[in-house]
Amino acid sequence: MSEPRPGRLKVFLGAAPGVGKTYRMLDEGRRRMARGTDVVVAFVECHNRPYTLAKLAGLEVVPRIEREYRGAVLSELDLDAVLARRPEVALVDELPHTNPPGSRNAKRWQDVETLLAAGIDVVTTVNIQHLESVNDVVEKITEVPQRETVPDEAVRRAFQIELVDMPADALRRRLAHGNVYAPEKIDAALANYFRIGNLTALRELALLWVAGRVDEALQKYRSDHGIGGVWETRERVVVALTGGPEGQTLIRRAARIADRSAGGDLLAVHVARSDGLATGSSPVALARQRQLVESLGGSYHSVVGDNVPGALLEFARGAGATQLVLGSSRRGRLEKLLTGRGIGDTTVTSSDEIDVHIVTHERAGRGRLLPSRRRTLSTSRLIAGPVAGLVLPFALAAILAGNRGSLNLTSEALLFLLTVVAVACVGGVLSAVVASITASLVLNYWFIPPIGKFTIAEPNNILALAVFVVVAGTVAAIVDRSLRLSRRAARATAEAETLSSLAGGIVRGGDVLPTLLERARETFGMDSAELAPGPVDDDSAVQVPAGGGSVLVLRGRSLPAADQRVLAAFAAHVSVAVERARLAEAAAEIEPVKAADRMRTALLAAVSHDLRTPLAVGWAAVSSLRSQDVRFSDEDRDELLATAEESLSRLNRLVDNLLDMSRLQAGALSLKVRTTTLEEVLPAALESLEAASDVVAHGLEQAPAVRADPPLLERVVANLISNAVRHAPPGKPVLLTASALGDRVELRVIDRGPGLAEENRERVFEAFQRMGDTDNSTGLGLGLALARGLTEAMRGTLTPEDTPGGGLTMVLSLPAAPDPGPVPPQRGAGNGASDPPPAGGPDTTATAPPGR
Repeated sequence: MSEPRPGRLKVFLGAAPGVGKTYRMLDEGRRRMARGTDVVVAFVECHNRPYTLAKLAGLEVVPRIEREYRGAVLSELDLDAVLARRPEVALVDELPHTNPPGSRNAKRWQDVETLLAAGIDVVTTVNIQHLESVNDVVEKITEVPQRETVPDEAVRRAFQIELVDMPADALRRRLAHGNVYAPEKIDAALANYFRIGNLTALRELALLWVAGRVDEALQKYRSDHGIGGVWETRERVVVALTGGPEGQTLIRRAARIADRSAGGDLLAVHVARSDGLATGSSPVALARQRQLVESLGGSYHSVVGDNVPGALLEFARGAGATQLVLGSSRRGRLEKLLTGRGIGDTTVTSSDEIDVHIVTHERAGRGRLLPSRRRTLSTSRLIAGPVAGLVLPFALAAILAGNRGSLNLTSEALLFLLTVVAVACVGGVLSAVVASITASLVLNYWFIPPIGKFTIAEPNNILALAVFVVVAGTVAAIVDRSLRLSRRAARATAEAETLSSLAGGIVRGGDVLPTLLERARETFGMDSAELAPGPVDDDSAVQVPAGGGSVLVLRGRSLPAADQRVLAAFAAHVSVAVERARLAEAAAEIEPVKAADRMRTALLAAVSHDLRTPLAVGWAAVSSLRSQDVRFSDEDRDELLATAEESLSRLNRLVDNLLDMSRLQAGALSLKVRTTTLEEVLPAALESLEAASDVVAHGLEQAPAVRADPPLLERVVANLISNAVRHAPPGKPVLLTASALGDRVELRVIDRGPGLAEENRERVFEAFQRMGDTDNSTGLGLGLALARGLTEAMRGTLTPEDTPGGGLTMVLSLPAAPDPGPVPPQRGAGNGASDPPPAGGPDTTATAPPGR
């Protein structure tokens, strides 16, 4: 027989009470019932709203179960009845509701998980203020703490989330008309929780949260279908930074563009040119601009690319950007004329579906701040330089020939020298050589006697021409060396920025390996980056050793030799990350040894704690029987023998545990973990307690089996119950409840004592203390320390919680035994109520008084 498929969850999400979530849920139920689906109302709270009650008519309602809590009788969801009824669809209202003690689950969302695991579809409701991720934001907005929350994951995994939306004014009108609360509560509600500002802010939170879930689904769809193009469903604005003073202007402009569409993303990118294109880049300015981007909620990225427009567009497309913000060129008119098209024009031409904004700023057209860090020669300059070296000397000769006689030969030679220097600045050393040869020939032919011939009559003119050639060559060499040094400095700056970012990631720690691989792919403009256990059989891939036999593999394009040094640094950082991961694994392997050590310490410490009572009782019984002063009747003698036998039996069990622990520490014995049940362990645990009658167990027989060592589990439960009984007030029995939560089973030992202050919740598990107890006859304060040590040895956890209404609840969590059926996801943290009361906030749960 096949197991039932897990049920599907549909959630109606609202911004505030009264928007119509329950009404829509009931309408959904009626619609499905009309299609022939078996629908029941598992729990619905109509709040006496007539329109909602009208929708309830005609639907089958599962009777509720009544539970007593703090002197009141509460009408709650009967989970067992719904499971027994087994409908196709169950309607469950108020998802964050907290169940009273004694219920099968602590929270209603856990009841819903149980129904889904049984194959029942569930339709439910929740307000945005009860989601755990926005709980603190809602409290800041409304100044009302939300005591009951539901984990976002419990809602996020729904197959359908439907937003029930209503404008703030319309909701206030509905409230004023008496369609939400009773008339005596309307004024208080309108003046407090239901203020226009509160409702508008909550509505925006709800819209953004749902939009985020839709965006996650869209990205998953695009990834699954290999869609790489830009879909303009959400604005993602990329701003290009050069490190110049205009950066802050561009960032703020881009942030305003992103803010115009709620939920827009801001990404800043700096292209560190490997070939010297780092003109105007200041590391200090980039650091400040990075801080500004992050303060505005954006993210900062740095990439290395030989082609700035291509690198910008590649990054933008990879990030799914819809808009790209660039600054106006800082080049002057002459530089634009000499160098041709700039980055902005090239980016606009190649942007395709990405909108490009060219933003003006205070440095636009005013030239570069750092002229010494020149660009590597572009194609246009490589062509223009030699051409200018051939043309400009003839043009100058024509001008000077028209004014022959006004200047002497020295002045004319200096003008030709100035022309050579200008050509060298434009086209580099090769252009300077062409210009110097051309200029020397033109100067010799037209200006050095005899004119019109390539001969020199006077020796002084020979010296002047020689000096001209030497000066021209020297200037050209200096210009070329300056360009080379500029390239190296820019390359070093780019590498330093990249390596600084890598080092920062390593220092921050955490799981940095995926980030490093993504940064490597992003920095070198590759299609993919991965860490392989060894060399891969792929000639097109770039492979670099990363330590420990691993290889950093990048695919996408071939890398120039100049990039190998930075790539080697990436590989070194990846090697460090791998080594850190190995050390973390080694540390994880030590945890079982530490757990075993805690168990040994706890068990050995128990000698003076747990052996005292049976030893003393058995000793007293045997001593009485040996006494010659008192004659005992047969009944008294049998009773003393029975007492001695029981005490010695308990003593034998404890000694066996200690001996087993000794064998375990010696490596000769392992934990006898097997499948057992709490119902099986509880009688033996209660048998060792004198006040077993003060304990009430509920629901243990329905709890799933656990994986544990039964004798050790028996000792843990006995210690927890003993501690709870000792602190419980007279007439208030200790309550034991059990429930399944995901792949764990939780046993709750609940008392109504004085509770435990927050700061003492870890101290209570320390050995040799009794948290203020003054009765030294009750032991040495090892009970809870022993219980936690044994629990952790069985891969469980033991944590204290407040008991609603006062007291302490010890939560023992153990791994559930394997179950072939579907396992519901683990519960998250949080408490939850559904609708806040109209006076301005949800009902609060009484907190336990401090001290234990």
